[in-house]
Amino acid sequence: MSRTLRIGTRASALALWQANWVKQELEKKYPDLTVTLTKIKTQGDKILDVPLAMVGGKGLFVKEIQEAMLRNEIDIAVHSMKDVPTFFPEGTGLRCITEREDPRDIAVLKEGYGSFMDIRQGGRVGTSSLRRKAQLLNMRPDLEMVDIRGNVQTRLSKLETENLDAVILAAAGMVRLGFGDQISEYFDPKTCLPAIGQGALGLESRIDDDVTNELIDFFNHPPTAYAVTAERAVLSTLEGGCQVPIAAYGTVTGDQLELTALVSDVEGKQMIKKTVTCHVDQAEETGIALAKQLLEEGAGPILNEVYGCKTFDEKE
Repeated sequence: MSRTLRIGTRASALALWQANWVKQELEKKYPDLTVTLTKIKTQGDKILDVPLAMVGGKGLFVKEIQEAMLRNEIDIAVHSMKDVPTFFPEGTGLRCITEREDPRDIAVLKEGYGSFMDIRQGGRVGTSSLRRKAQLLNMRPDLEMVDIRGNVQTRLSKLETENLDAVILAAAGMVRLGFGDQISEYFDPKTCLPAIGQGALGLESRIDDDVTNELIDFFNHPPTAYAVTAERAVLSTLEGGCQVPIAAYGTVTGDQLELTALVSDVEGKQMIKKTVTCHVDQAEETGIALAKQLLEEGAGPILNEVYGCKTFDEKE
């Protein structure tokens, strides 16, 4: 018996690539299934002239899509995992995490530069991420970080229009949109820790929709899911979002998970970074424990300063 499955997605080029990839995989696996896309404009898509940290962070890219799901206008949502908050509205949940694309950050450099470290003294670097700014300033405190928003193409164009020396983006988006040949340099994750969930897609659905959930379960990639679960546990424990430089990155080898996390001030002057390993079954607990270790080693005062309030008691 044929049925229709409705995917909710943002309308950006990258979001549509991701949703169409999910659509094609579903149609390949279920030839009798009709899959449609519903484009939904989120608050994050409407506010393009203000840094995300000033307007509410991650939830800006998913709230309207989740509301459409709760109204039964769509069956699943396809999200970039790095945009997904650590909490969900009652009735929906994260069902699958797909295999990760390249999780690294990359630089697109002005012509004439061989690497990021070659950028002139006081050079101008475009990025929309506080996490990237902090880590890059830690390497090169002389650089000027310039806020850039918009889709991948828009940010690439600002290399010229804003007279920038480099633009920093995620490798995954560049590769998916066919801009891989414009990448000048890949940052080693040890040098620039990726965003939590970077490179992975998340499929959200209604918890009680058993038929849809069974249809999409094949998308879940356990090694990626373990790693991203650990990363998100760090994030939720530190109550972080786009407003604060927090990063975490997990890798799975066999049944072992290595997890690195950091907390930094916005200028990259105070940075606390730790790495732990565990069995994959302990992914969430280890993420929580690592976040608490960061707090014990001084992350609390850094976060309090960034948040502008006393959230973390150093004694806890």
